[in-house]
Amino acid sequence: MTRRIYMLAALSSVILLLSGCTPSGAASAPIDLNTANFFTKYFTYPLSQTLDWFADHLWGQYGLSILVVTLIIRLIILPLTLKQYKSSKRMQDLQPEMKKLKEKYKDDAKKQQEETMKLFQQNGVNPLAGCFPIIVQMPILIALYQAIMRNQEIHEHTFLWLNLGKPDHLYILPLIAAATTFIQQMFMSSQMNQQMKSLMYIFPVMIFVMSMNFASALPLYWIYGNIFTIVQSYFIYGAPGSQKKPGSQNNKGGLSK
Repeated sequence: MTRRIYMLAALSSVILLLSGCTPSGAASAPIDLNTANFFTKYFTYPLSQTLDWFADHLWGQYGLSILVVTLIIRLIILPLTLKQYKSSKRMQDLQPEMKKLKEKYKDDAKKQQEETMKLFQQNGVNPLAGCFPIIVQMPILIALYQAIMRNQEIHEHTFLWLNLGKPDHLYILPLIAAATTFIQQMFMSSQMNQQMKSLMYIFPVMIFVMSMNFASALPLYWIYGNIFTIVQSYFIYGAPGSQKKPGSQNNKGGLSK
């Protein structure tokens, strides 16, 4: 869980750095495949074309196109996400054993790490599993940002009250992005210690600030993804109030192991 939160924070920093360091002319220039770099040719351009294709089949609505693309992306990474959840649950079950190893090898950090990794391997736990869904989405988010800025159709498109190429001047979208981020983390709260729970309040604020400054299409993608994750988490963990604390044998309302 800690790695997941750190990766989310790192993801935020990458996107903020991208938006702050990309020259405005390059960021909004139409895509030219003759001069495009590897990332633009194989990530940004295909995503831009995909958004165009779905918009053409959804009454010209790029907001709906982003929804379909979000669902496709989330379904593609669903096996990784389920693996992450299972690994997280197993790691919580191993907490007593990990505590014993920590006490047994408290004077030998190297041996403690080696024995902990052996424990993970014996029980099929991958401590990096929580990072995989986030890592997969990093190039997608960056490509989406560039596709929005460099695809004139998306950049000038209006969806509901939003101009997808500009920040939401009513701040409704940032509020929804922050709220859905918080709700999403509530489903994981039973797996967090007190220190990690404090980050539950920090990260939604970060998302709110980011969403205030980014083109509306990006937080719209984030909201769609959050809603998908909330529904998914309900079936895996159950409602937040019904979740068991770490170490419990059962998890009422969620999927069984």
